Amino acid sequence: MAALLEIKNLNVTYRNKEKSVYAVRDVSLSLEEGDALGIVGESGSGKSTLAMGILRLLPEATADVTGKCLFKGETDLLSISQKEYADLRWKDISIVFQKAMNSLSPVHRIRTQIEDIYHVHEPKASKEEIRERSLELFRMVGLPERVYNLYPHEMSGGMLQRVAIAISLLHEPSLLIFDEATTALDVVTQGQILDEVVRLEKSMHMTRIMITHDMSVVSASCSKVAVMYAGCLLEFGPVGKVLKDPAHPYTQKLMESFPSLHGEIRELKSIPGSLPDLSILHEGCVFAERCSKACERCLKERPAMRDVETGHSAACFALKEVL
Repeated sequence: MAALLEIKNLNVTYRNKEKSVYAVRDVSLSLEEGDALGIVGESGSGKSTLAMGILRLLPEATADVTGKCLFKGETDLLSISQKEYADLRWKDISIVFQKAMNSLSPVHRIRTQIEDIYHVHEPKASKEEIRERSLELFRMVGLPERVYNLYPHEMSGGMLQRVAIAISLLHEPSLLIFDEATTALDVVTQGQILDEVVRLEKSMHMTRIMITHDMSVVSASCSKVAVMYAGCLLEFGPVGKVLKDPAHPYTQKLMESFPSLHGEIRELKSIPGSLPDLSILHEGCVFAERCSKACERCLKERPAMRDVETGHSAACFALKEVL
């Protein structure tokens, strides 16, 4: 069976008159139907750029996107026309952004905005039909009916995020992308929304990509995880394998910098150094300058992704030492 989404050698380069920035480099991964993939990494690692590249939401004047993104085994999202992609948005692929207030018009009621979005794919739908569908989704995400007639400024951040999730589910998409969608929420509200999202996925047979820097979000709500650094994919595999027994030195460092709710209390360790200059195409491993296991080969040659075990892979020459 073909993967729902198969990304092959995806590159995203931002450019201006002075220089180019290589934000995503040769990322390849696949997502099966029903998967929940968490994409993690430091700020600036290319997580959101990867999603924007897949969704064709980057400005063509300043961003070059190359590679392939096969959706349902046949449609290359990067080669179809903007009109063809517009037919997929909301209906087959949806996204929930970090700040719902920025995604919603402040001068229109929620009902007006939902009607506009719904009519993109169902132009003949009546207002009553749209209202019934909206209220059904509101109940699923824990919103009262009165929200349908409110303006965005009349709601809390948690309510706005739930509205954004409800809108993304209007046409029951096959793939839902969360781009730091719960980061700005308090811990209790974040937990509630994540529980609702997991429940909705199971009932609607949906596949999800969760972009975050919070390992606890991935651990609690995802089945697979992709670790990115400086635009490169460094490790990929099941959450239970990658987070409990990370193979790549960068993933290990990430886990050491994140507090655990279980086991003994331990000192958190930051990763020394900073991200490399992404305007330079580095010949070797992008993490080499910050890696305690780096050797001469790491500085001169870029490691390819290779299997640690079935379904779990990493890009590191020191895998035998790590295992």
